[in-house]
Amino acid sequence: MMKTARFLRAATAFAVIGCGSVLSAPAAAQPSPNLEIINHPNYDKSLFMPFSPAIKIKSGKLLWLAGGTALPVYHDHPHKREQILKYLTNDLEAQVRQTMDGIMETLKAAGGSPRDVVHIFVYRAWPRIGDIGKSSLVINSYFAPYNYKPATTNIAVLELGEPEQLVEIQVVAVVD
Repeated sequence: MMKTARFLRAATAFAVIGCGSVLSAPAAAQPSPNLEIINHPNYDKSLFMPFSPAIKIKSGKLLWLAGGTALPVYHDHPHKREQILKYLTNDLEAQVRQTMDGIMETLKAAGGSPRDVVHIFVYRAWPRIGDIGKSSLVINSYFAPYNYKPATTNIAVLELGEPEQLVEIQVVAVVD
């Protein structure tokens, strides 16, 4: 029972904070013209869903982005300790925001935008209760201006490339 109550509180907070206001009837998602949102025929539109269950590619070219981290897109390899300490702070939301900023730069360089994203793979290290909601809120903020929700997979893992790394995000998009 406690688990259910916690989930409902988290889901409600996610719905309210994620949209910037209390939800009324959800508006239609607005992906790029290359994509089509797929919903089940009996989909209850009164439910808040932070992602689309499926997206059909109607035209365009697949764009696979490398896994992004809070480090700048272009950084030294092997990683330099001072860069790790500067960018990989112990703040999940900050790391997700920095990661998404880099992803948006890469999308733009490829001629794309958030509306072109088909799928987001989120890998979170050292997961704690509430992390999926925290990371989802930040990620969804990049798509909210388009009233669009890509398909998403959210995976908790034991560790990523660096001990301080809390998240890695990979994106697949379709561009012209």
